[in-house]
Amino acid sequence: MRLSTALPADPSTETAALETTVIDAQSAERLLDGRELWHYRDLLAFLVLRDVRIRYSQSVLGVGWALMQPFFQMIVFTVVFGRLAHIDSEGVPYAIFSYTALVPWTYFAASVTESTGSLVASANLLSKVYFPRLIIPLVPVLARLLDFVIALGLLAVMLLVFRITPTPWAITLPLLTLPMILTAAGLGSLLTALAVRYRDVKYGIGLVVQLLMYASPVVYPASLVPPQFRLLYGLNPMAGVIEGYRAALLGTTPMPWDLIAVGSVSAVVIAVVGTRYFRRMERFFADVA
Repeated sequence: MRLSTALPADPSTETAALETTVIDAQSAERLLDGRELWHYRDLLAFLVLRDVRIRYSQSVLGVGWALMQPFFQMIVFTVVFGRLAHIDSEGVPYAIFSYTALVPWTYFAASVTESTGSLVASANLLSKVYFPRLIIPLVPVLARLLDFVIALGLLAVMLLVFRITPTPWAITLPLLTLPMILTAAGLGSLLTALAVRYRDVKYGIGLVVQLLMYASPVVYPASLVPPQFRLLYGLNPMAGVIEGYRAALLGTTPMPWDLIAVGSVSAVVIAVVGTRYFRRMERFFADVA
């Protein structure tokens, strides 16, 4: 929604005190209004904090749940893929090899899954008051960053236990995190807009995320991908993120700049497409949610 105000040309006239306000719809081609999001930053912060509190309220383990999912997945993967399938872990113990990948992957999977159902879960808000609707799918993406930071803390402890010294490229971790957040936000915005009209999306997202995990180098190294398909494989932004984390923290391979570059471009495209589709569909949210 855009508000424009027109004042009389001559302020000395009687009508100088009158203002004309025109309300019209924003173009769907406009991706987002950064100033509008900034104006509603307090609402965004409130919803993020509410999401975190609800998740851990009346919970015995509290934020410990942020550690349990990747930790127990690491144990299962170590037994199945490390001990039984003998997947190459590039010279480091399979436990730390898999957990390094699970830290960014668990954040990404949880953010996309929760964002997909966010509009349907917040249907009561859509018809009551105006605010930028894009805030709703962004809330899980930002709220899950707390779990991500906690899981990173356990990863740091595991590096000490396994006596692995991170490489100097560890300073690039914040840059590697950006494509991950962009991809989660873009996919979440796209899927939640689809889920409002097609409820099957909400029920099928678990299967999609599971398939995406095996299309990402979580349980195996990207070196197993044939060289002729490497750049195509890099279109999955999480491939560059995960391999970048391993290269920076474990030093198993050189930094995969090719995967990171292709994945970063892909992440921007996903974010733009997701946001654009969300903006195009948001006028119908209150009617069908």
